[in-house]
Amino acid sequence: MVYIKWAFWITFWGLVAAFFHYTLPQHDIARITDTYEKRIDFGENSIFWASADVGNDTGTVNRDVFFIQTVRTNDRVMVYRNEDTGWGWPPYFKFDTSNLQAEAADLKSTSDAPKWVMIKHYGWRNEFMSIFPNAVSVKPVAGPDAGTGIPWLNIIILTVFFAFVWAIWVRWRRFRAARIDPMVEDMTESWDAAGDAVADRRSRAKRWLDSWRAK
Repeated sequence: MVYIKWAFWITFWGLVAAFFHYTLPQHDIARITDTYEKRIDFGENSIFWASADVGNDTGTVNRDVFFIQTVRTNDRVMVYRNEDTGWGWPPYFKFDTSNLQAEAADLKSTSDAPKWVMIKHYGWRNEFMSIFPNAVSVKPVAGPDAGTGIPWLNIIILTVFFAFVWAIWVRWRRFRAARIDPMVEDMTESWDAAGDAVADRRSRAKRWLDSWRAK
């Protein structure tokens, strides 16, 4: 039972950590090498794509998606998709996909004359499942050593979440101590009393049989 309990909580908190890691904003310093548009046929990975742009048909199984190709400061390639989030989840309320694509195209550069930018995004990159992080904004920076700043939004959201979890845990402990534990103790005492009564009856029956045999 202990192993099942630990497996449950490890799985639960692993899913919570994955949810926040995917949803909360992240920042990369990179150089934009190209921008393009590609027709995507959505399949098993459709959950990792945003819905159609606001005002467009949402019932199609494929659509054109903007992409931004970059090279990060560690010389690793990263490709971002550029899709509206609209009023859906995650709540970035992004409606300016076309404008962002134009800004990214204007910031393209080569390795000989690099222009470094800070890309705000959420999501993961998985080549096997063709998953791309979604770019939210692009901002020019002074160079590859530019800092991304303190993630105050992430800190506030996580602080509020864990404060909420702590409040629920404290109230659960109080409820268990006031209601559940006394009930369990009463049931245990009742079972013990019933067991003692049965043992006492068995003992008296045994004494009666012993006395009968002795006659």
